[in-house]
Amino acid sequence: MSDTTKHPDSTAQPPFDLPAFLATRTKAVNRALDRFLPSAATKPATIHKAMRYSLFAGGKRIRPAICLAAAAACGGDEADAMPLACAVECIHTYSLIHDDLPAMDDDDYRRGKPTNHKVFGEGIAVLAGDALLTQAFEVAARSRGWPRYSHQTIILELAHAAGSLQLIAGQVADLEGEGTRISAQQLRYIHERKTSALLCCSVRLGGMSANCTPAQLKALTDFGYNVGLAFQVIDDILDVTQTSEKLGKTAGKDTRAQKATYPAIVGLEKSRKIAAQLTQRAFDALKPFRGKAAALHALAEYLLRRDR
Repeated sequence: MSDTTKHPDSTAQPPFDLPAFLATRTKAVNRALDRFLPSAATKPATIHKAMRYSLFAGGKRIRPAICLAAAAACGGDEADAMPLACAVECIHTYSLIHDDLPAMDDDDYRRGKPTNHKVFGEGIAVLAGDALLTQAFEVAARSRGWPRYSHQTIILELAHAAGSLQLIAGQVADLEGEGTRISAQQLRYIHERKTSALLCCSVRLGGMSANCTPAQLKALTDFGYNVGLAFQVIDDILDVTQTSEKLGKTAGKDTRAQKATYPAIVGLEKSRKIAAQLTQRAFDALKPFRGKAAALHALAEYLLRRDR
């Protein structure tokens, strides 16, 4: 690891098996999502097939993994966090379906497969996204609530992250910024909302499911914010450095669409430094957990080092 991204207490930490963690949590999340969603044969079958097509298209389940890891860091039970982890993944998948539409980013591939509208048509793709967004709140409502965090708090947390002040705000600003020269500050606004908000929500909900203390929630919020920003900066970097085959989606598309990205505004090397700095801040935010957040540490480093 570089000097700018040192793992806190790295000499005292046993190696964390992140591949095993991600593999087991992905299987658990997929099983839970399968239970929470109507079957593909449920009428009207077309919409349920479309929802499942994108939801089970092979995503890395990073947001659910972060949610479950946050619960564990706060001494909670991952089973309690699972409905919230699945709810976040439903919202994430809905946002991808809509993001790929011709009226938005107009992409033909996602996770190495044809995008939803390429398979089911634009109308069904819109409705599949709508259905997954709605499904998220039904799934979240299955959580039991906790002494510090009521059902109302949980639903408000999810709604705020997905609403017009956060996720939607980022998408609007991204669309309006196409083909125009925007500042690094304006780009940060987009990334804070389009990507960081839902990642931050994931880690916060994981902590809430463990009835975390206010101090723990603050630390998780700082972690999620910085990891979310780093994730999008790295996404921008990968768009200009990797192939479509490697990414599983169309490479170089942001440049061709004249979308604002960190490499376009500050350059590739400075973008890499920014991603490393944000990841270091995420590591620093986890110091109060005193080694109990090994999974979150490993996930943050993985996001920094990923190549797709």
